[in-house]
Amino acid sequence: MIARLASMLLALALLLPGAVLAQAANITPPPEFTDRAEAERFHALTEELRCVKCQNQSLADSHAAIAQDLRNEVLELMRKGMDDEEIKHYLVARYGEFVLYRPKVEPMTWLLWFGPALLLVAGGFVVARIVRRRAGTQPALPADDEQEW
Repeated sequence: MIARLASMLLALALLLPGAVLAQAANITPPPEFTDRAEAERFHALTEELRCVKCQNQSLADSHAAIAQDLRNEVLELMRKGMDDEEIKHYLVARYGEFVLYRPKVEPMTWLLWFGPALLLVAGGFVVARIVRRRAGTQPALPADDEQEW
């Protein structure tokens, strides 16, 4: 029993430094901004862009390595003098409309924009139809005048 416990502790002691180093390698320092306006613009822009790996997080919220690379690229493009729309067009050309949290309303994205509303309306029709059928098929209760209350 003691030998088994000692071997488990030894295995844990050997694995622990690897886990600590793996976490430390993933930490990246935040970008350094030249002024407050650049920082605010950067944060607003990265909130509007989607991480291409995480898919449900903004570029600002994601901890994925590609998100860090994209944040660095956004900052670099900002410093090259590109405005927000130019940066978005550049990223859309590279990664597709998916990179935008609010894609343009065009024929290719109609299902994305109007699909949930169509499903809601279709669900409402189905529920209304089921309710009407049940209301029409329920037998009427016979009048029982002889019962005393």
